Amino acid sequence: MAVFTPLSDAQVATFLEKFDVGALRRLQGVAGGTENSTFFVTTEQRELVLTLFEQGEHEELPFFVELLDYFDEHRLPVAGPVHDRDGIALHSLAGKPALLFPRLPGQHPSAPNLAQCEALGEALGQMHLVAQRFPGHRPNPRDLHWLQAMHHKVLAYLAPDDQALMKYEVEEYESAFADAELPQGALHGDLFRDNTLYDGDRLGGIIDFYNGCTGDLLFDLAIVINDWASQEDGALDPARYAAILGSYLAKRPLTPIERERWPMMLRLTALRYWLSRLLVVYVDPPAHDLTPHDPERFKTILKARIALGALPLPEARP
Repeated sequence: MAVFTPLSDAQVATFLEKFDVGALRRLQGVAGGTENSTFFVTTEQRELVLTLFEQGEHEELPFFVELLDYFDEHRLPVAGPVHDRDGIALHSLAGKPALLFPRLPGQHPSAPNLAQCEALGEALGQMHLVAQRFPGHRPNPRDLHWLQAMHHKVLAYLAPDDQALMKYEVEEYESAFADAELPQGALHGDLFRDNTLYDGDRLGGIIDFYNGCTGDLLFDLAIVINDWASQEDGALDPARYAAILGSYLAKRPLTPIERERWPMMLRLTALRYWLSRLLVVYVDPPAHDLTPHDPERFKTILKARIALGALPLPEARP
């Protein structure tokens, strides 16, 4: 159960009095998640999600509120935070920062079909279009600079071949992206399938923007492809790949430099998750008693991207 700070009905009922959402009817802790405490809240008027922020840089939370408000205003499938009667979204509850959200419909797709992949690609393409005009700024905390600084911390725990692979890849990225001016904008930063909700084939919502930042739009797209379109052996699934990218490119065509650097960005984001998972296992274990994600998954994906490259990018649909 991902509830690290228990809440009573009385605490939540008092908290809700700040908002025009009705009185509390039911409070339920939500299983899943690795960092924050999450609750489903039913009032006499609507269904809501309450999040308490347990970890991370709390001073960065206003950035996330601004980003979610911005995407919500542009009618993207994102839950904008609920603001109180004074227009304030970010509050404190049980000594922790707290946000209240509308509850979006749907379930996480464990094996997304092609219609679901197309819906995601279309939504992400539209998101990246408007994201280029988002005025906020938060540097990408997991970009190439992070890889350069952090990969040394896990080398002692790796076999010699894996040490050599990681060091070689970081050097390759330094060369590939040194002078690459890629389109910039606001990113989700962690758009795995478990950060989406589907009602059948309809995308009900994109959630958990707490890795949100600003940076290379191509970085965000590569994260999606590596999770959504990778087979068990790490190779790309041609149908899912084409479904996501075809609908994405119909909204936001890639620039020539993005198309050229695409195979390398797939490799970079695969290493990003291999490294971050290794760090959790060996260097910085989670604050709570949770099972870390397996780093081997993204080592497998990285090796597949090196061996097989990327599939051809589809042409943008008219």
